[in-house]
Amino acid sequence: MRKIASLILAFLWAVSAHATSLSYQEIKQAYYRSYLYEKSGDYKDAINALMPVYQAYPNGYTVNLRLGWLYYLWKKYSNSEYHYGKALKAIPSSVEAMLGLTLPYMAQGRWTDVESICYRILKIDYYNYYGNLRLSAAYRSQGKFKYAEAVDRKMLAIYPTDGQFLLELARSLYGEGKLAYAESILKDLLILEPENYKAKELLSRIESELKTKKSTSNSTSRN
Repeated sequence: MRKIASLILAFLWAVSAHATSLSYQEIKQAYYRSYLYEKSGDYKDAINALMPVYQAYPNGYTVNLRLGWLYYLWKKYSNSEYHYGKALKAIPSSVEAMLGLTLPYMAQGRWTDVESICYRILKIDYYNYYGNLRLSAAYRSQGKFKYAEAVDRKMLAIYPTDGQFLLELARSLYGEGKLAYAESILKDLLILEPENYKAKELLSRIESELKTKKSTSNSTSRN
């Protein structure tokens, strides 16, 4: 609580120090307009609405965090990285800023960078949901399937029916060539989430491969 209070006080100090730049109502209105533009998918104007706030407080945590998010949505990944980086510089322990930074990295397929950021997150919060989920995806995307599986199992020990980690586990097992095991995980997942299209797609692929393997095996045995 003391840490939260000190962060709030620091923010209030920054606002008071620049009181002649923007009033409280001007800041509030800028954010309000930004959220409205975001809701309609107009990310450019959502960003423009915040520019007066950013110009007044270029090193502010909150405005940079939001700009990082908006630039990510707009697919301007370099800009997104820049602002998430500034937010993280303002509050180096911020897990939300670290998670934000993984987004443009993931969008660009920069999996080693995602992995590095997730390590930082897990040092602060070992069971962070999205930190572990994105670390699993980073491992899997680099072909480190056993490491991904270990992360998935760690999280399923505390979230046994979680659809995202069950799907990640099935993907990891599939990458390891454990098709029958992955198939059983996906069938269980589809009981919990019957409309999970990603699970359906992977299951269909696995069943096709298993059928091909069985057919090949039977053909070889007859010969």
